[in-house]
Amino acid sequence: MSQTRHVPVMLQRCLDLLAPALEAPGPQPPVVVDCTLGLGGHSEALLTAFPEARLIALDRDKEALRLSGERLAPFGDRATLVHAVYDELPEVLDRLGVPKVQGILFDLGVSSMQLDESDRGFAYARDAPLDMRMDQTTGISAAEVLNTYPPGELVRILRAYGEEKQAKRIVSAVVREREKEPFTNSARLVELIREALPQAAMRTGGNPAKRTFQALRIEVNGELTVLERAIPAAVSALAVGGRIAVLAYQSLEDRLVKQVFAAGAANTAPPGLPVVPERYQPRLKLLTRGAELPTEEEVAENRRAAPARLRGAQRIREDER
Repeated sequence: MSQTRHVPVMLQRCLDLLAPALEAPGPQPPVVVDCTLGLGGHSEALLTAFPEARLIALDRDKEALRLSGERLAPFGDRATLVHAVYDELPEVLDRLGVPKVQGILFDLGVSSMQLDESDRGFAYARDAPLDMRMDQTTGISAAEVLNTYPPGELVRILRAYGEEKQAKRIVSAVVREREKEPFTNSARLVELIREALPQAAMRTGGNPAKRTFQALRIEVNGELTVLERAIPAAVSALAVGGRIAVLAYQSLEDRLVKQVFAAGAANTAPPGLPVVPERYQPRLKLLTRGAELPTEEEVAENRRAAPARLRGAQRIREDER
C-alpha cells in the first residue's frame, strides 16, 4: 500500500502549537506523545521538526503499527510504538517510566489507511464486510451491532453518535431486513438507507449513509467513551509548560474536547473571594480561539481535512496533591 497518498491534516499548525514546549531546553530530552499514530505522518514530522524529542506513539490498529514502524525506523530508538487505545496513556507512560510529557497530539477519527483498505468496511462508497473495528483482534463488528441490538438501542446510537434525524425510519428498515437475512456487507446497508429516507432528506449533507456509518463506527470502537477518559488523562500527563493539540472531525468529539479544555482553563473559586487560592486557579491556558479550521488551500489539497477542528491548550500549573 502506498504511503504517499496520506497527507497529515493541519500538520504545520500542529507543529507550531507544540513547538514552544518541545524546543524549550530542559535537563532531559522532551517527550511528545502521538496518541493516534495511524500511518505515522504526524509522528514523522514531529521527530523531524524536533530533533531532540523522544516520541511515544499509540495505536489500537496492529496494521497501522506495522506500517508506521517501517516509516519511523530511520529514527531508531527515538520512537517507541505501543499497541494501545489512547485512554490507556497513563498505563503506557507508567510502564515506560515516563512521569510527565511535554507534548501530546490527538488526530481523532478514522485513519486514511482504514478508509482506504476496502476490506475494513469503514467506507460507505464501496462494498465491503461490515467490520469497522479499529483493532480487528477484539470486540464486536458493525454487522453484529446491526443484527443483534434491540431497535430502541439502534435508534439511540444513530441519534446520539450520527446525529441522524431519520434514525427511526432507518432502524425500522434494518429490523425488517435483518429478519429476512442478517447484514454482512456495506452495500446492502447503503442501499437500504437510500430507500428508507424521504427524498428531501437525500438532498442535503452528502452521502445519506454517512451519519449511520459514523454512528456504527463510534459504537463499535467505543470512541466517545474512550475519548471522555483520554482527554483528561492526557491533560494530567502534561508537565507544566507542556502543550496538547487535538484534531477532531465531528461535532461530538470537538464538543468533548472543548468541555475538558474549558474546565481546565476556568477559575473555580467561589464568588467573592478577595484573593483566589492557587487550587482554584486555572490549570490550562487555551492556545486557540475556539476551534481553528483548515485553510481553503489545505482542503483543496486534501479533502479529508475539510471537517477538521483543531484546539490547543498549555498546562500552566500542577494538579492539587
